[in-house]
Amino acid sequence: MEIKKKQAIIEGLLFAAGEAVSIKEIARILKQNVKETEKIIKEMQDLFNKEERGIQIKRIGEKYQLATKEEYYDYIKKIMIPKTSSGLSKAALETLAIIAYKQPVTRMEIESIRGVKCEKSIQTLMDKSLIKDVGRLDSPGKPILYGTTEDFLRYIGIESLDQLPNSEINLEEDGQIIE
Repeated sequence: MEIKKKQAIIEGLLFAAGEAVSIKEIARILKQNVKETEKIIKEMQDLFNKEERGIQIKRIGEKYQLATKEEYYDYIKKIMIPKTSSGLSKAALETLAIIAYKQPVTRMEIESIRGVKCEKSIQTLMDKSLIKDVGRLDSPGKPILYGTTEDFLRYIGIESLDQLPNSEINLEEDGQIIE
């Protein structure tokens, strides 16, 4: 098998795997020894760098992985924003807004503000990596404190929580949201 075909197979394997693949596994698939395989991968790494491509082959221990180059992160992150707008209910959006402005905040505090249970909304937001567990409140039962994530910042297009728009509503803890 010619070298170009082996390179194409390696590139395809690493792309399809989506994670690091051991050099032994790559060599086994190509039916050749590890040393030959490493030589081909090294040539591919040099080629990817010389051609100013957006991807690279990274070595991680005894494994290799296809990855984007760090210098293109600002461009790539724009497409990696979680696709959550169509998947968030009004309840989840309200819960997210409360967490964004009041964090760190417990589920009980959120429920007190909204006036309804919010376990499902919290789980949805956790599943979409928009919020996370940021600790425990030092009170009986040690309730979980929730805060927003970097994915949340990317989702709404800001770099820090300081850039959140000023809230024109007063979030009271008596079950009322007062303007």
